[in-house]
Amino acid sequence: MIIGHRWWILIWYGILTIGVVGLLASFSWARQTHWRNLDEVLRAIGTITVSLGMLLFLYDVTGGAAETLLLAALLSFVLAFVVGRRPDHRPPPPDDDEADPPQ
Repeated sequence: MIIGHRWWILIWYGILTIGVVGLLASFSWARQTHWRNLDEVLRAIGTITVSLGMLLFLYDVTGGAAETLLLAALLSFVLAFVVGRRPDHRPPPPDDDEADPPQ
């Protein structure tokens, strides 16, 4: 028995809701930025999968589904870190100082 079992379930449902809203927002942003924010999408997927995995643990679902979801969440967070650390290969923005001659 877990102390505050019902509260933990409510907390993980709240985190799941935050993950779903974050995934929708990151998809919208990704379409605008041509998927340059893939790390944000992966973080949202990781939040959703960790929430689902913890909810399955709290509901005592057997069969390895919870462990699989938690492993997928770990993988998603690690990939988000790797993708987020990758240098951006876009050209730097032009300086406005070059357009105006010095006085």
